[in-house]
Amino acid sequence: FSASYSGLFKSFFDVLDKDALTGKPVLIGATGGTGRHSLVLEHALRPLFAYLRAVVVPTGVYAASEDWGAEGLAERTDRAAAELVALMTGPPIVAPPAQPAFEFRPPAPTAPTAGGR
Repeated sequence: FSASYSGLFKSFFDVLDKDALTGKPVLIGATGGTGRHSLVLEHALRPLFAYLRAVVVPTGVYAASEDWGAEGLAERTDRAAAELVALMTGPPIVAPPAQPAFEFRPPAPTAPTAGGR
């Protein structure tokens, strides 16, 4: 599962009802051995929760081994937590029902032009 989540993690979301997280505020966070995997938040987790129609806070928190106890982690966590609190205490988020990306409508018939074309 290079730079993504494991199959066991995904199995948990596979058994959830498809509407269980619709409109729910979510803060995404992960930890890993190195900072090179920090894009897991944007590459794998944010799309997963977008598919589940959750409302993901803008700031995700990733902490590599070297981040624990280092400057900056507490500030990122505080910012993300404040965004989550704002979503949870604000007006309810009502997600619109899923709509198809487009609706096919065949073109209206046209009258033949002079000359048979």
